[in-house]
Amino acid sequence: MTMLKQTLGILVSIFLSAVPLLAMQPPTGAAQEGFVPIDQLPPSEQLPAAPLLITAYAFVWVLLMVYLWSIAKRLGKVESEIQSLQHRSTGSGR
Repeated sequence: MTMLKQTLGILVSIFLSAVPLLAMQPPTGAAQEGFVPIDQLPPSEQLPAAPLLITAYAFVWVLLMVYLWSIAKRLGKVESEIQSLQHRSTGSGR
């Protein structure tokens, strides 16, 4: 049984070490032809970065504003509860 476990362990080790080696193979075909400037690419392969960047920044800003609004709302609630407790404590004879 131990021989089977050792053999299985060796096979798993070989497999796990071979997967990264296969992933590091250089790309084949058109990717090896060289650098192509973006103005020479067909319009279908060009990615307009500006609209995506603006959308991402707007999304982050909206999330930030919603987060800050929720903090302000919760802080107001806590302050009103503190004032209520202070009013109760002064009214109870302290």
